[in-house]
Amino acid sequence: MTGITDIREMKARIVVFGVGGAGGNAVNNMITAGLQGVEFVVANTDAQALAMSKATRLIQLGTTVTAGLGAGSQPELGRAAAEEVIDTIREHLTGAHMVFVTAGMGGGTGTGAAPIIARTARELGILTIGVVTKPFYFEGQRRMRFAEAGVEELLKTVDTLLIIPNQNLFRVASEKTTFADAFALADQVLYSGVACISDLIVKEGLINLDFADVLSVMKEKGKAMMGRGEASGEKRVLAAAVAAISNPLIENPSIKRASGLIISITGGRDLMLYEVDEAATRIRDEADPDANIIVGASFDESLEGIVRVSVVATGIDNLDPAQQALPVETALTQLAGRLRNDGRRIADRIERSATLPQVESPPLRPQPHHPVGPPARPGLDYARQAALQPLDPYGRAPARNLPDEAALDIPAFLRRAAN
Repeated sequence: MTGITDIREMKARIVVFGVGGAGGNAVNNMITAGLQGVEFVVANTDAQALAMSKATRLIQLGTTVTAGLGAGSQPELGRAAAEEVIDTIREHLTGAHMVFVTAGMGGGTGTGAAPIIARTARELGILTIGVVTKPFYFEGQRRMRFAEAGVEELLKTVDTLLIIPNQNLFRVASEKTTFADAFALADQVLYSGVACISDLIVKEGLINLDFADVLSVMKEKGKAMMGRGEASGEKRVLAAAVAAISNPLIENPSIKRASGLIISITGGRDLMLYEVDEAATRIRDEADPDANIIVGASFDESLEGIVRVSVVATGIDNLDPAQQALPVETALTQLAGRLRNDGRRIADRIERSATLPQVESPPLRPQPHHPVGPPARPGLDYARQAALQPLDPYGRAPARNLPDEAALDIPAFLRRAAN
């Protein structure tokens, strides 16, 4: 019998690569939040911004083309700056299994350099996830056009892309929210996605996942959505699950068309198996029935009494090829299906009403016929007779044709016979 004498410990190496000013700020916020199990790299054309980074691995882009003064909101300059140090970028990426490339779209460095870094990572066979922001409306159409072009370039070079429009910060901000706090909220989305995956792979868990599971959900999947929710008390797991799939900052927050889902449920030692099932079922009910769903559950001693649910949904912009080729036919088919369903529901109602006991309505009483035209006026003879009638002491005319008091003692049928 041969025993296993050499077991090498293999851990997935995850790198967060911040590009430009927005990417560098995102990395700083993640380091401040204490994210564990990942490595941080920051690349920028601005030497002053690099000096303020909390990351230990720094790359100055394009010292020749920018002289360390930034890209001046020119994406082509940011692109050239990244190409200038492409070998250094490759060195920092080598050996990684997964890289998050985070940047702000619309400026020079992030828009131009991020696609170059993502392309290099893909060439090395690294699972590459892009997490980018888009400008506020008040930043103008020119910057927005640059951002849209940068997004299109990134979609060609990443496996999965998450987009956070800065304009969506107004959905969660109040009049007293500072600029720094608002951007920290956006960076929290990146933190949630990275923490979700690192928790599943690194931490002790009830249900452990390996990197191959993550790869199956995120490889070449297009646009993505990430969300996170925490709750305590009664119904804590449902509250956390709903918060995780209702992220107001994401460009495409719905998971209904997602082709892949990673669900991470984390809690203290009081986390119940029933709660894991409840959270996963709630999220699964919102997704496509054919989606590739992987669920993991892990422990975190600091979360005693609290449940954290994180969701990464991928492929949310993917449509069936037949639907893309025949949009009109598909719409008509869907409409016909809805009409058939409506017809069946109406038929069911009619059938149910036919089985109810029938109550016969009473016959309608014939209404008297009133001739059309002005009302008839009293005749002249009637007027003369009324004038000759004596009045009672109160000035009232006696009623006509009333029997006298003696006649009232005779039964009515005898009076009618006498008449």
